[in-house]
Amino acid sequence: MELDKDLHAIQEMREAVKKAKAAQQQFQAFSQQDVDRIVKAMADSAFDKAYELASLAVMETGLGVIEHKVIKNQVASRDVYASIRDLKTVGIINEYRDQQIVELAAPFGVIAGIVPTTNPTSTAIFKSLIALKARNAIVFSPHPSAAKCTVEAAKICLQAAIAAGAPEGIIGWITQPTMEATEGLMKHKDINLILATGGSALVRAAYSSGKPAYGVGPGNVPVYIERTAEIAKAVQRIVDSKTFDHGTICASEQAVIVDRNIREMVVREFKNLGAYFLNAEEKKKLEPIISPAPSKLNPKIVGRSAAVIAEMAGVQVPAETRLLIAEEQHVGKDIPFSIEKLAPVFAFYTVDGWEDAAEICEQLLDLGGRGHTLALHTTDDKIARSFALRMPVSRIVVNTPSALGAVGGTTGLKPSFTLGCGSFGGNITSDNLTAHHLMNVKRLAYGIKQVDVPKQGRAANSEYSRPAEERATELQITDVVNQVMEKVGATGRVDKATVVKLVHQVISQI
Repeated sequence: MELDKDLHAIQEMREAVKKAKAAQQQFQAFSQQDVDRIVKAMADSAFDKAYELASLAVMETGLGVIEHKVIKNQVASRDVYASIRDLKTVGIINEYRDQQIVELAAPFGVIAGIVPTTNPTSTAIFKSLIALKARNAIVFSPHPSAAKCTVEAAKICLQAAIAAGAPEGIIGWITQPTMEATEGLMKHKDINLILATGGSALVRAAYSSGKPAYGVGPGNVPVYIERTAEIAKAVQRIVDSKTFDHGTICASEQAVIVDRNIREMVVREFKNLGAYFLNAEEKKKLEPIISPAPSKLNPKIVGRSAAVIAEMAGVQVPAETRLLIAEEQHVGKDIPFSIEKLAPVFAFYTVDGWEDAAEICEQLLDLGGRGHTLALHTTDDKIARSFALRMPVSRIVVNTPSALGAVGGTTGLKPSFTLGCGSFGGNITSDNLTAHHLMNVKRLAYGIKQVDVPKQGRAANSEYSRPAEERATELQITDVVNQVMEKVGATGRVDKATVVKLVHQVISQI
C-alpha cells in the first residue's frame, strides 16, 4: 500500500513538472505588463483569502495561532507584492551608457518549491509570487502534515493567475507528498532551481541534488537587552515576537541575554506580560520535553502554546501564561534550553556588559544559528555597530520584534519567507530572497577599450605594452587635467580625452 502511495506521488510530480515546463515556455514570452497584471491578481486573491488559509493551516497542522497566520499570509501577499511591483523582469532591465553595458532579464525556468509545516500557506504564496514575477513556473512539494493547506494556497494563486491570462500549469504541486517524490522533484531533469525551506535534511538534499538551490539554515536567534535599552518597550517587543504564531518563525528569538544591572527590571516586565519563570525542578522536567536527545528538538512542542508545553512536562502554570523561561548559564547540544526552540520557550542569560553578551551570542549562534539573525535592544549605536561587525549573522535587527523584523515586516529589509544565511550558514546568499534572485541577468557589453595584440617577437602597441613610467606619467597628466577642469568649471563641450592627448603630445615633443 505504501508503494502505491509513493508511485502515485511520483507520477503526480512528473505530470506537474511536465505541465509547468510547457506553461513556462509560453510564459517567458509574456510582456512586463502581462506579468505584472498576473502577479497583482495573485497577490490580491491570496490577500483576500488570508483568513481562510490561516484557519485551514491551524486546523490541519495544529500549530500556531490563526490570527497570527493571517498576518503572515498578508505579509506574504500584500507586502511581498509591494516590494516587487516595480521590479523589471522582462527584456532590458538596466542600461549603463558610460560603460556601454545593457542588462537583460531571463527566467530560470521551472522551480521546485519545498514548503515547511510551520509556515505552509504564507510560504506557498510568497514563492508563487516571486517565481512568476521572474517568469518562472513553480511546482510545490508540501510538508506531508500541511499538504492540504499548502495546496489550497497554491490553487488560489494558480486560479487567479489563469484568470489574469497565465497559462495552465504554471503553478503545480504534489497533493500527497512522500520523501521519494520530493527527492525526485529536486532531481528532475526539467527542474532548473530549488527553493528549499524546511528541515536540515531537506535542505541538505536540495544542495546535494546537483541543481542550483537556495536553502536556509536554522535560526537559533539570540536577543541581547543592553543596559541602555528602553526596557518596557524591549520586553514588549520580545514577548510579542516570541509568542507570534507560538514561535514558529525561524527568526524568532530563542535566548534572552540581559545586562546584570537591569536584570530585575527585565524579569519584572516579562512577568507582567505573562512570562512564567521555571524553578530548578520545573526546568529539569521540561528539558527532556524540549530535547529528548542532544541537539534534537522534540517536534511535538513546535508551534504549541506555553500552557500545552508545560502540561506535557507535568508543570502547572497559570492559565494566562504566554512564555516559559528558565535561567541558564551554559550553551551546548546537551543544554536543551540553549538550542533552537520553535515554541514560546526561552533561555535567560545574565551577563556583565556587552562584550560578555557577545561571547554568549556567538556560542548560541555556533550551536545552530550561524548566518541567520541576531536581535538587539539598545540606544547605544556604537554597540549596535560593534555587534554588526562581530556577529556571524546576515541580519542584525535593532529595537524591533525579531520574528517580524527579519522577514521585513517591521524593518526596511525585503519582505521574504526565505532568509539566506550566507557562507556563515552554508548558503549561497545572505539576502532575504525575492524575485530578483530567481532570474538570470544577461549582459550585452560593447567594446570600449582598444588592445593591440602583438605578433610573436614584436612589441605590442597597446596600453599594456607601454613602459610603466610612461603609463604613470599619463595618469599624472590625467589627474592634473581633471583638477584644472574642476577649477575652471569646464562644460560637457570640453573633451577630457582630447585634452589629455594634446598635453601628452606637447610633453613628448618637449
